[in-house]
Amino acid sequence: MSKARIPLYSLAPQGLQAMIALSQAAKGSSLGERIVELVNLRVSQVNGCGVCVDMHWRDLVRQGADPRHLNTVAAWRESPFFDARERAALRWADALNALPHRDDTDAAYGELREHFNETQVAELGYAVAVIRGWNVINLSLRSPIPVNPPPGM
Repeated sequence: MSKARIPLYSLAPQGLQAMIALSQAAKGSSLGERIVELVNLRVSQVNGCGVCVDMHWRDLVRQGADPRHLNTVAAWRESPFFDARERAALRWADALNALPHRDDTDAAYGELREHFNETQVAELGYAVAVIRGWNVINLSLRSPIPVNPPPGM
C-alpha cells in the first residue's frame, strides 16, 4: 500500500494528542521501556499492523535489542531469549488482546503477579490498550509502512 485512506495525523488533533500522551505514559511507566516495546511489538504482530510492527521493532533495536531475539517475539513461548518477567508480560498482552473473543486472563494473571505489582498490572493494561488502539486506527485507515520513517517514528 502506498497511501492511507485519510491523513490521520493532520485530523482530530485532540484524539491524536490523547493517544500520544497515553503512549508516552506507558513508555514512562515503572514497567520499563523494553517491556512496553516488547508488548507493543507482540500485540502489533498479532493484530497484523505493519506500521506498528516496523516502528516498535526499530525502537527495540535502538534500545540495543538483538534483532535475532526480536525475530522470535512472534514465537515467544518457544524462544529462549526472554526471561520470566518478559514472558509473563507477553502472555498477559496476548490474553488481553484476545478479549472478548477468548478469555485466558485467569491463567495468565497468576503468573503476571509473580513478576509485577498491582500498579504495574494496571500500567500493562494501559500499554496493551493504547497499542491495540493504534493498531485499529492504522489498520482501518490503511496507514502504509514508511520507507523512510520520519524522526520519532
